[in-house]
Amino acid sequence: MKLSPEHLSKRYKAAWTRKDHWRSLYETCYQYALPQRNLYDGYYEGGVPGRVKNLQVFDSTAVHGVQRFANRIQSGLFPPDKDWMSLHPGTEIPEEARNEVREGLQNYTNKFFSILRQTNFDLAMGEFLLDLSIGTGVMLIQPGDDLQPIRFQAIPQALVAMEEGPQGTVENVYRKMRVAAENITQIWDDAELPEILQKLVEDKPQEMVNLQERTILDVNDGGYGYYVCYKGEDDAETMLVYRRLKISPWVVSRYTKIAGEVMGRGPVISALGDILTLNKAVELLLKNASLNISGVYTAVDDGVLNPQSIRVVPGAIIPVASNGGARGPSLQPLPRASDLQLTQIVLQDLRMAIKQTLLDDSLPPDNMSARSATEIVERMRLLATNMGSAFGRLITETMVPLVRRSMQIMDDRGLINLPLRINGLEVRVIPVSPLAKAQNLDDIQDVMQWAQISSSLGPVAQSTVKQDAIADFVADKLGVPIDLRTSDEERQELEQQIGQMLQAQQQMPPEAPPQ
Repeated sequence: MKLSPEHLSKRYKAAWTRKDHWRSLYETCYQYALPQRNLYDGYYEGGVPGRVKNLQVFDSTAVHGVQRFANRIQSGLFPPDKDWMSLHPGTEIPEEARNEVREGLQNYTNKFFSILRQTNFDLAMGEFLLDLSIGTGVMLIQPGDDLQPIRFQAIPQALVAMEEGPQGTVENVYRKMRVAAENITQIWDDAELPEILQKLVEDKPQEMVNLQERTILDVNDGGYGYYVCYKGEDDAETMLVYRRLKISPWVVSRYTKIAGEVMGRGPVISALGDILTLNKAVELLLKNASLNISGVYTAVDDGVLNPQSIRVVPGAIIPVASNGGARGPSLQPLPRASDLQLTQIVLQDLRMAIKQTLLDDSLPPDNMSARSATEIVERMRLLATNMGSAFGRLITETMVPLVRRSMQIMDDRGLINLPLRINGLEVRVIPVSPLAKAQNLDDIQDVMQWAQISSSLGPVAQSTVKQDAIADFVADKLGVPIDLRTSDEERQELEQQIGQMLQAQQQMPPEAPPQ
């Protein structure tokens, strides 16, 4: 169902009214932890580009911690050089068709990553995770061209408002954007420009135009309505683009969230008190150091010394009538201000607390020595433990929608032919990233321990263990490709061959004892 511009305008304004409640909190977080991506400072609304954004940052612990947080999550969940997910048949796929479906999905997985490595995914994901450290990350996934079939764009969440559905997932997304007039038809080839915009394209093609992008779920058929609207000087709205989409092009992820809130809360919000305290403490420490260097002095108003003519600079000699007493020394240094130091223990405690919250304190520092495979696994396991419920939310709100949207674009372009839906029932997205493997190790160890104990309890207990099922379970948990594992038919042939060999050995006559 196509919505009217008036209805779209009401929903757009209501969403942004709710978003404004978060402006103060998010602006403070970006100002002190991620200043380079801070769009709450008014720049996007017409500010001067190229302005320095970190003048109020006196301690960079949070700034570096946010970057390292994003790098750790990306290397743990979306490593650029590895496959980080695998498609598997769901519970609705019949048992007799599972092997065939599994092989086909493995081919689609390989195709997915071969295309993904031709795109800007890694760059966009890095920016997406930076915003996620504050609380909410937003990514737009659109069809590309023959060179880049899929285009990923990390949208600063300052430009996005959203609405939740009854299940707590983000359904509707509203984005404000500024586009050069001549680029409108290049971005949306089906855009219908009103006369005022057509004239602007002819006369001032580089003039920036404010547009509103709205993606709203149609509850009747489960699809999405995609709208691009322009509001003129008379506040009258004109719909430039309208499309019907099967799947939302938006991936919106919240690190953690509180019931009743739409926006997410990230580790930066949790550490905000320590960040502000540390920044203020370092600011005072620098001011005190400045006082210790230049000093503060008193001058007697005796008509001999004119304070206005004195410049306190290194190596300066100030002529005075006397240096104390009747004669005094010919030359003596000015007394320096007292040394007031803020204890370094307090600063160190604050820095460690910030690093802990940003998951930047696990095990020895990365730069201490070469890391072994065991240490890397332990780092991943500790990171997964510290993330807690955020790991599951990253899978459900980031990985699964990202794969679903990308596969849909590949299907529309004819790169694959996927008749099944990625909904967990027909097709499942199984994480096989280093962080997921670290969590799966516990499950593997439990199963292997049970199999070992069962083997030691005699033939009856051994008969309860399905060796081939255990092998498949471990392979799935470790993300072993299907083409590296034997199929059911190959296993049956091997079992027949082994059975024939054992039967032949039993039928052989016993060897005669030596004379």
